[in-house]
Amino acid sequence: MSFLYDIFNQLKTAEKTTVLRELNDQESPQQVSFGVTGKGLLMQVSQARRFLAGKGLHKGDRCALLAHNCVEWVAMDLAIMAEGLIVVPLYARQAPAELVAMMKDCSPSLICCGDATLRDAIAQHWPEAPPQFLFDEIFTGARDLALDRLQVAESDPVTIIYTSGTSGEAKGVVLTAGNVGHMLGCTSGRLDLLMEGRRGQDCVFHYLPFCFAGSWIMLLTCLLRRSLLTLNTDLNKLAADMRTAAPYYFLNVPALLERMRKAVDEQLWKTGGIVRGIYGRAKAAWVRKQESKARLWDGVWLRVANTVVFPTIRNADLRISSAERRDTTLFHDARHSGFAGLRADRDDCDLHHGRS
Repeated sequence: MSFLYDIFNQLKTAEKTTVLRELNDQESPQQVSFGVTGKGLLMQVSQARRFLAGKGLHKGDRCALLAHNCVEWVAMDLAIMAEGLIVVPLYARQAPAELVAMMKDCSPSLICCGDATLRDAIAQHWPEAPPQFLFDEIFTGARDLALDRLQVAESDPVTIIYTSGTSGEAKGVVLTAGNVGHMLGCTSGRLDLLMEGRRGQDCVFHYLPFCFAGSWIMLLTCLLRRSLLTLNTDLNKLAADMRTAAPYYFLNVPALLERMRKAVDEQLWKTGGIVRGIYGRAKAAWVRKQESKARLWDGVWLRVANTVVFPTIRNADLRISSAERRDTTLFHDARHSGFAGLRADRDDCDLHHGRS
């Protein structure tokens, strides 16, 4: 039984629970453009599977997935794997010529595009490209829940994830269902520790493209855990969207993390006094806790900081500019001042336990 069985079973259990939502570019940070329940997502997966089943594809065929983060991306990703096909997620903002080079390398039988502009750019650089279909064409027709037939064994390859190509020729890494299942066990176990036994639905914020290895694993982990995953669709509104999502944790990149720390430090420097003192002691206490070197009063400083300091930070108007994407990513615990989790290197697709 592959990880897909577990994810679909969790979505069935959460049929009335919102598991994914997109934030639009609204002025009011309280408005949410679109949300989908476990049942709603399964229905979209069913639509995509029905479409794929009618295209004469065979088990092991590759399907390129080219789109920005959205609910349809998630449904398409799950549908491709559920049909016994291999999903090849690609970065929609990458140069069309580079995308074509990667697709020629993996030889997809079908290309799924989020919008016509992207599809036309691919066709211009690759006139002999395999059939290309838009999400508008794929997510039409009957919506049912006939999802029991899964064609995935543990040894079956389910995805090819490419490196960025910024340090040389892009390389595709093949992952089997067993590989993915192992990683999901590691990430979910680590998040259990990060949440310190918290019960109920986790609230998770996400802004990184799903086509990156760590980002994709984060998505599947959230589905497996029936978390509420909130998607940012406009980096210019990242800070406002983060406040709307009110996440317990999120996948981060060092560039944004440093900007957040700088914004917090600047805010507390302006505040000064006892608040800044508590913040400094709480940060040091958190680090000692992670290193199993906790002191007698460390728990007190953390509780005081969570009560006095961090609500002030969350309510502050912190200015965070658009994120720069880098190779290393990590889970950020949004509740505390320290940072812990898993680092995922895009070049080798390995996941490493760690903290920074």
